[in-house]
Amino acid sequence: MTDKFIFRFVAAISIFVFVVVLILNRKILPVPDVTPSFTPFLPKLNAILNGTCSILLLLSLYFIKKGNITVHKRINIAAFCLSSLFLVSYILFHYLMKKEIMYGDINGDGMLSDSEKIAAGNTRYVYYVILITHIILAAGVLPLILLSFYRGLQMQVEKHKKLVRWTFPIWLYVTVTGVIVYLMISPYYHF
Repeated sequence: MTDKFIFRFVAAISIFVFVVVLILNRKILPVPDVTPSFTPFLPKLNAILNGTCSILLLLSLYFIKKGNITVHKRINIAAFCLSSLFLVSYILFHYLMKKEIMYGDINGDGMLSDSEKIAAGNTRYVYYVILITHIILAAGVLPLILLSFYRGLQMQVEKHKKLVRWTFPIWLYVTVTGVIVYLMISPYYHF
């Protein structure tokens, strides 16, 4: 496979995932009449997957610093698999959910009253800063992850290192903030 093919493949996958997430968040597709009973458990699963990936990424860094390439690769493959499972679960949740969850919406009516805004206070702004940076970086990190994996698996060490300087901190930020976003929004889930 040539680099040109790999770049096109990575671009195609990244664009496809972005479009699917965009379509689901805009509720363009019809939602099932009955929400499956497992749907409320998906956000918690997503947080667990993200938290596990955070730990795996830190372990991966530890083992590569120790020179253990084999364990480093295995851990990264596990992190990639869990992140892929997260993506499927995330897409499924946003497809199945009928309404948007709003930070501070205590009564679950889909609107923030003045009293709910006051109750949420400045943490609403903190939440939205974390959420927005999380979303932007999550959208951008997928091609970096895919290219980093390709370079690493091909043992193109120098190219892999150059990519991972950007990929690792962004991927770690996305997994950590995914857990933080869940912890902050979970009190407002009304299923």
